[in-house]
Amino acid sequence: MVDEVQNIILELTSQISSWDSRYQSISNSGIHSDHLKVLAPSQLLVTVPLQGLTGFRQRRSRRWRYYTPSGVRLQTPVMEPEKLHQWLEVEQFQKSTPQWHEADVNIQGDLVPARVVNVFHGLLLRAIPACNLSDRVNVMDSIGPIIRVNVETSIQMVDVDLAPVVEIPGSWPKTARWPRFFKRWPPKDKERCVKSFGFDLIARTNYHWQLSFLRAERLLLEGIDEDGGCRMKCLRVVRQLKEDVWCPANRPVITSQHLQMILLWECEQNPSSKSWMDFGSCFLRLVRRLLKCSRQRFLRHYFVRRANLLKNADANQLDNLADKLARFLQSPSLNLASLNGHSSTC
Repeated sequence: MVDEVQNIILELTSQISSWDSRYQSISNSGIHSDHLKVLAPSQLLVTVPLQGLTGFRQRRSRRWRYYTPSGVRLQTPVMEPEKLHQWLEVEQFQKSTPQWHEADVNIQGDLVPARVVNVFHGLLLRAIPACNLSDRVNVMDSIGPIIRVNVETSIQMVDVDLAPVVEIPGSWPKTARWPRFFKRWPPKDKERCVKSFGFDLIARTNYHWQLSFLRAERLLLEGIDEDGGCRMKCLRVVRQLKEDVWCPANRPVITSQHLQMILLWECEQNPSSKSWMDFGSCFLRLVRRLLKCSRQRFLRHYFVRRANLLKNADANQLDNLADKLARFLQSPSLNLASLNGHSSTC
């Protein structure tokens, strides 16, 4: 399913890139592509790289600026920026192609996500019939700048969120104060490797670019159980139970992204290899942390601690999830034996 979706999006973005070179075609690098994230069985996130912006330089915090869709500057803010949000100016890049200075994406020197998404949306509507994919790809109505398409695969229908992204390798945002002092996980060489891959800025809101660390998260989890631990095994089983029992919805309140954050926090809190040798206790530790996050409606971002990943989550869905988790934890031994025996297929 993932391979089919990736091939379809690859074809569409290749066509779009031939029309507008600012939008790059996604790479075809298998199911572990940096540009594709499986959030749930029928929900994917695909980031579309933007070209022509290199040599990023961070700037000190400045007063936020806001505009109407027509480009009129507003004197008062329309919304409070989240901790993961960042403003972006063309001048922050040492090199930028002339197209990024054009009014379709630029307002008074600022790259506005809503405009970048709007241009991409128009190109996508042209590309679908041009690629003869009208019978397989349908652009859904969405609120805000998120582009959501419904893709028909040979297995099932899949919701795909498409988001333009500025990739910033070799740099690390000041708001991501990581690694934290006096923490023994991850190892120092892993820390340096993760930070060298940099971060991304995704166009997910009208006014602000959203910090993203998908590459960093993938690198942290890569080879994480070389010491013989069961971290990824626990993650797979929790994810399977979430998808089958606790959050079976098409667009669940808790995604695989949230579960990865929970695992990263657990790894930092329990850095020794001995802490990850017993599947049963480790599995229950993850479930208890998931229950705590659901009840408190609070999950810290692993790299930007002040950001709450559940701030805008549906409260009723979180409460329902917490009830199911609490009932499960009352008698978890009923399931641990079968889970331990079958987790390799989850």
